[in-house]
Amino acid sequence: MASPPFPTTPLTRLTTPNASSIHALTFSAGTGQYLLTGSQDRSIRLYNPSTSRLVQTYSAHGYGVLDLAVSEDNARFVSVGGDKTVFVWDVATASTVRRFSGHSGAVNACCFGGEGDGIVVTGSFDGTVKIWDLRSRSEKAVMTFDEARDGVSTVAVLGGEVFAGSVDGRVRVYDLRAGVVDTDVMGDCAVTSVMPAKAGDSYLVSTLDSKVRLMDRASGKCLQTFRDEGSFKNDTYRIRSTFGMADAVAFSGSEDGRVVVWDVLTGEVKARVWHTEERVEGSKRDVVAAVAWNQMRRLWASADGDGTVVVWGAGE
Repeated sequence: MASPPFPTTPLTRLTTPNASSIHALTFSAGTGQYLLTGSQDRSIRLYNPSTSRLVQTYSAHGYGVLDLAVSEDNARFVSVGGDKTVFVWDVATASTVRRFSGHSGAVNACCFGGEGDGIVVTGSFDGTVKIWDLRSRSEKAVMTFDEARDGVSTVAVLGGEVFAGSVDGRVRVYDLRAGVVDTDVMGDCAVTSVMPAKAGDSYLVSTLDSKVRLMDRASGKCLQTFRDEGSFKNDTYRIRSTFGMADAVAFSGSEDGRVVVWDVLTGEVKARVWHTEERVEGSKRDVVAAVAWNQMRRLWASADGDGTVVVWGAGE
């Protein structure tokens, strides 16, 4: 039986006031009523996509915001960026409740983990992955992993495992319970994005060779390679890919202004959409660096280098 079509109708277009590049994009947890963006202008913005309203702006970073993660109860979110600092925010008061300093380079990635989102995991240009305990009063990381031979570009947590992708072309999976690390080699190309499947049996990884791969978690073997020559390009910038439609599809932005969607089982292209109709060939403004899926509402969003977010759905 054929899978349902991927929603490709633009519903809402959101723009940042100064057309600053958006590096991070995530829906709120649960119903995904709100959308958070992290920009090069050092600001984090909370939108209500259904009304196109800017609800709140959060400001504390001294450099561009490179990643965001929202807690499961939507009460907090964590942000990281070029200022080497990790901020934990209270959503309601728009204030920082914790700030951690310990990385010696830009912090590229962050996520919550542990019981009750009690820890924050970060990955940095300094080549380390750090774990911060939100229940402790200490401002120091409780664990540091330094196996990467180059900058850590992306992190993700599933259960007791921490996934970390690095510029050295490796994905390292740290089993916190067993105290072991597995290393999967993607080749000579930098890893820009890692996303574990909810079942925990596989993960999605993007690399700077214009490919997205589905990897088997147990064996480290490549199950599927997603490419689309002429439509999907990623060889220069950090671009995030993700799963959608209950992990039935994989999709990613592209450096030429497109978003490409693949069927996970067949590897075939399911959809291609232009993020914006106004494009400048070769411009960084056209780079669609971030995408996010909302399973509850069956919506998704994409963000590009000119500060525009498009929210997509099935339409009428």
